[in-house]
Amino acid sequence: MFNRLVKYFLENRLITYICLLAFIVLGIVFMPFNWTTGFLPRDPISVDAIPDIGENQQIVATEWMGRSPKDIQDQVTYPLTTALLGIPGVQTIRSTSMFGMSFIYIIFKDDVEFYWSRSRILEKLSSLPAGTLPGGVQPTLGPDATALGQIYWYTLEGRDPKTGKPNGGWDPQELRTIQDFYVKYGLSSAEGVSEVASVGGFVKEYQVDLNPEALKAFNVSVMDVMNAVRKSNLDIGAETMELNNVEYIVRGLGYVKNLEDLELSIVAVRNNIPVRIKDVAHVAFGPATRRGGLDKAGSEAVGAVVVARYGSNPMEVINNVKAKIKEIEAGLPQKTLPDGSVSKVTIVPFYDRTGLIKETIGTLESALTHEILISIIVIIILVMNLRASLIVAGLLPIGVLMTFILMRFFGIEANIVALSGIAIAIGVMVDIGIVDVENILRHLEKPENKDIRGKKLMQVIYQATTEVRAAVVTSIATTIVSFLPVFAMQAAEGKLFHPLAFTKTFALIAAFVLGIVVLPTLTHVFFSIRISTRKIRGIFNASLIGAGLLFIVLWQTWPALALIAVGINNLMENRWPDSRKAYTNYINIAITVLVAAYYLSIEWLPLGAHNSTLVNFVFVSAIIAAILLALMWMVHFYENIMRWALANKAKFLLIPALTLFLGLLAWQGSEKMLGFVAVAAEKAGWKNFRQTAAWQVPTKAFPGIGKEFMPSLNEGSFLLMPTSMPHSSIEKNLDYIETLDKRLAAIPEVEAAVGKWGRVNSALDPAPVQMFENTINYRPEYALDENGHRKRFKVDHEGNYIFKNGSKYNPGKEGYRFIATDSLLVDSKGEYFRQWRPEIRKPDDIWNEIVKVTDIPGLTSAPKLQPIETRLVMLSTGMRAPMGLKVFGPDLDAIEAAGLQLEQALKEVPSVKASSVFYDRAVGAPYVEINLNREAMARYGMSVNDVQEVLQVAVGGMTLSTSVEGRQRFPLRARYARELRDNPDDLKRILIPATNGQQIPLSEIAEISYTRGAQMIRSENTFLNGYVIFDKNEGKAEVDVVQEAEKTLQQKISSGTLRLPDGVSFKFTGNYENQLRATQRLAIVIPVSLLLILLLLYMQFRTVTASLIHFSGVFVAFAGGFIMLWLYGQGWFMNFSVAGINLRDMFQMHPINLSVAVWVGFIALFGIATNDGVIMGTYIHQVFEDRHPSTVQAVREAVVTAGMRRVRPAMMTTAVAVIALLPVLSSSGKGSDIMIPMAIPMFGGMLIQVMTIFVVPLFQAIWREQAVSRHIPSVIQPINNLDENEK
Repeated sequence: MFNRLVKYFLENRLITYICLLAFIVLGIVFMPFNWTTGFLPRDPISVDAIPDIGENQQIVATEWMGRSPKDIQDQVTYPLTTALLGIPGVQTIRSTSMFGMSFIYIIFKDDVEFYWSRSRILEKLSSLPAGTLPGGVQPTLGPDATALGQIYWYTLEGRDPKTGKPNGGWDPQELRTIQDFYVKYGLSSAEGVSEVASVGGFVKEYQVDLNPEALKAFNVSVMDVMNAVRKSNLDIGAETMELNNVEYIVRGLGYVKNLEDLELSIVAVRNNIPVRIKDVAHVAFGPATRRGGLDKAGSEAVGAVVVARYGSNPMEVINNVKAKIKEIEAGLPQKTLPDGSVSKVTIVPFYDRTGLIKETIGTLESALTHEILISIIVIIILVMNLRASLIVAGLLPIGVLMTFILMRFFGIEANIVALSGIAIAIGVMVDIGIVDVENILRHLEKPENKDIRGKKLMQVIYQATTEVRAAVVTSIATTIVSFLPVFAMQAAEGKLFHPLAFTKTFALIAAFVLGIVVLPTLTHVFFSIRISTRKIRGIFNASLIGAGLLFIVLWQTWPALALIAVGINNLMENRWPDSRKAYTNYINIAITVLVAAYYLSIEWLPLGAHNSTLVNFVFVSAIIAAILLALMWMVHFYENIMRWALANKAKFLLIPALTLFLGLLAWQGSEKMLGFVAVAAEKAGWKNFRQTAAWQVPTKAFPGIGKEFMPSLNEGSFLLMPTSMPHSSIEKNLDYIETLDKRLAAIPEVEAAVGKWGRVNSALDPAPVQMFENTINYRPEYALDENGHRKRFKVDHEGNYIFKNGSKYNPGKEGYRFIATDSLLVDSKGEYFRQWRPEIRKPDDIWNEIVKVTDIPGLTSAPKLQPIETRLVMLSTGMRAPMGLKVFGPDLDAIEAAGLQLEQALKEVPSVKASSVFYDRAVGAPYVEINLNREAMARYGMSVNDVQEVLQVAVGGMTLSTSVEGRQRFPLRARYARELRDNPDDLKRILIPATNGQQIPLSEIAEISYTRGAQMIRSENTFLNGYVIFDKNEGKAEVDVVQEAEKTLQQKISSGTLRLPDGVSFKFTGNYENQLRATQRLAIVIPVSLLLILLLLYMQFRTVTASLIHFSGVFVAFAGGFIMLWLYGQGWFMNFSVAGINLRDMFQMHPINLSVAVWVGFIALFGIATNDGVIMGTYIHQVFEDRHPSTVQAVREAVVTAGMRRVRPAMMTTAVAVIALLPVLSSSGKGSDIMIPMAIPMFGGMLIQVMTIFVVPLFQAIWREQAVSRHIPSVIQPINNLDENEK
């Protein structure tokens, strides 16, 4: 079928051109990069930083203000949890009970539809039996958003409308009112917004502060005042009336509009004298009680978080929000300050995921560009034919554009993981073109095909492409099949890597389609072009020279010299002797390679922007040349090496055997691989064998590769989350957050530091007032433009940056100081501007600075977190760290006792960072308890309800009504004045009305005591639990740390040094659980995919032996990947500097843990590891079909001949696949954290699997020699490469 398609498109070139044009145009329209497309429309695929990997969960939030966590847990959380457990598809229910709030997290199975689960919850809540919850308590369903929904945070600030600089003039209460009743509603209407949750400032309310002495004097109770407030705020509608044939609508106006309206409201009448509210209370505006706030650079701030709706694209939602901000900003209020300046309320973002998204896409865009450029260079050098190179190289970007088309139609969004699929597929995409074109060139080099054109050329192209079609189809099929394990992943890892599996498959399909539809036709067109007359050639070359001169004059770009050089070189062609005519082509190739290498150097800059373009150019050329020379050396000496290997099979096979052993040793470590040696020595009496150098040296050199779930994505911002003590007051917490923000803002690399204490008004934020979240945005290392690309700025010949005002700055001579980049002159030919101090080399250095300045007495330490990472961890595990212990127990005291013991025990684990271990104290909040004396109450005729209601109003206050003032709504609250309820002695004097009207002090009917109680109560599936959080020491792997911690705890429990209370159990949680689940899943699906690859090879070669021979490349590559991972963790490997840059730093070399990303890299490697073997083996089969060798020597000659014919394309495909990964391995932008772990095993595996060009022919020779020796007529199964009607 494929051969018929090749023939069809060769013979119908118009259809081919239409298809090619459609691929290019649609790809440009749909591409996610922010390129100018001229007259073409733009409909880019959706973009985000990472896929939404949060759990499928819904949140039920219930407010019961003023109630303790114990009351919330017993009367709200527990009954709701038991009711919700019966919903279909529920996997787990976690809950948190805190002061005044209950949060219940219902985690559904992944296959449950998101909105279906919401409808089932609403159905359950609406059908709760009467009495399930206390009166007046109404649970609400949280926003239809996920853990990644918080996409945009902002503050409201007074700024000068002309300069945009802060100008103040607004108090927190005014700003909060503007936020709640104008900005919030405006932004909530933006498409894709689920919720706008306010935080900070003060909610304005009417406060009626009761005077107990006045109440007693007028014989008025608290209940009387409450009723008076309720009845003083009411509008009514009295239908209509008609007067003089006109209908009038009748309204009774009674809403409270100002303080006087409330003051004049009647409470009671005593002796025919009205008692008004102002007679027994002081009425004033004041702030409502709050459980959260915002601080910016040490000052109180007002702001909000915008939450994106489930399924919406974050980038589109943010753009919609920004458009809405522009729409409403003109209507935001402004005022003239006493100094005459104007202050206008302005929306100022402090966390905008747009930057992360654009920088991430920019990193991938740069990596893809570098890969394409480097592939073009390698192709030109290896093919040594400019026309053929242009065909192969030109189809590469078209294949990427076709991938974008498929992503658009299949609804795959562009993110770091999805685009990484294209990045790791570049080398394989080129393979198809290289194999086809190289075979076409071989056929055209035959004497009978010299200078052919027309139908004959078409026939040769058809014959050459169909000759290798079977090998190409098998290679593509094995590569696609190898990715089935990725499609089989589930939960978080499945959501993360499914887009990558799709895009890599799309890229391979695109390359395969281009190889059938476009490549043969373009080859026919390009090789049909002949400039036959000397005059036409002269005009063409003169045009090249003229164009080069024109470019130099207009754009002053020296690469235009290449056009001049090519033109002159072509004009000089006739001066070469006939034996050296080919030199002209070689010179043109050299010129083309130099230009491509120049553009690659200025785009890639592997040695950094501080080194010159020349230095980077030399380095890029050297590193490409080194790899190519090494691979081409194998091609040059292939025959000699192959003949020696055939004569010394056992010796040669020691090389792959040793490689496999080293790979297993690097993976598992000496302890697992060689442990039997130590056991045998100890049994033999050598008890201290493990302490000898003979054992210690290999154990330290090969400790095994650590395991973790996923490497962290560099988000460009940190989230500092310390906590204060459970008894810490709001006033003290305000001091803490102010100190934190001031210290953080003083770090030069920090662009903005905004701190939040407590929670925002959202179900997505269950934080107590003792928890802080400081969002720390740090500047990128180099100044970036809006698309996440580095910006260049004007410098003079001495390297001084030039300001817009004419002044200059030289970082090298003057040292570091902060420079606003908008004060510099942008220049496309200038230099990049570094924004970090010289000693700050990576984001971890900035974090270390943060840790230093935030060591404040009274605050706990905090693990290194980032906003997105933290939201995912908190909403998926319930804790604020990627690693922790869940402690279950019968009651809070038992959990507390166990948690404190486990906290101490974990601090002794060597791989655990001791300062990060912290048990989240559930018990420890101080309580003032009022114990009612029922007998004393009975003497006065008081009921518990009456007394409690008075206490609730007098101490906590109660919202009795809400004013209606246009768009604004403010609560009306009654309570005792603050100075009358500040301490227990004041509480004793609270007056409680008796049935006879007498006012009785609380001390007469109750006792007041102090006690310790719960600050926050957590549970899972109704069982109480607590958390011990911890972090790993630098360089350690998460899974290894957890396993060591688990082993240590079990040893302590066994030895009796750790005694947990009865009924207490614990389990490790966090990313560790995700890693275990992913490992168990991969342990099943990877072997299945390998079996499928073997099956495809069997279908190609028709014998089990031949299939296993070609399958051997997988094991060699597998070992090579682990060897490269091991080398990355060795301090001596590549530990030298070039032009002041250490190569370990350039290629991000540090210990790499075995994460899901690394396994995905291995999975991608499995698919391409057999390609070289398939290319070699297919032709070996063809040679044996032609020759039918009958002696051992004839078998060997056939193997060598076939190997020599296919070693060059095999090396070409390997060279492109290996070298194309270099820009990925050296990338350092946002998103590189995930790309690099995937690329490392591919790079190492492809380098090592080069030996398959010797191993596969060697195994073929062994197999066929044995067959010949046993006089078996034939072991060759013909390969059906052509359709019957095409032979």
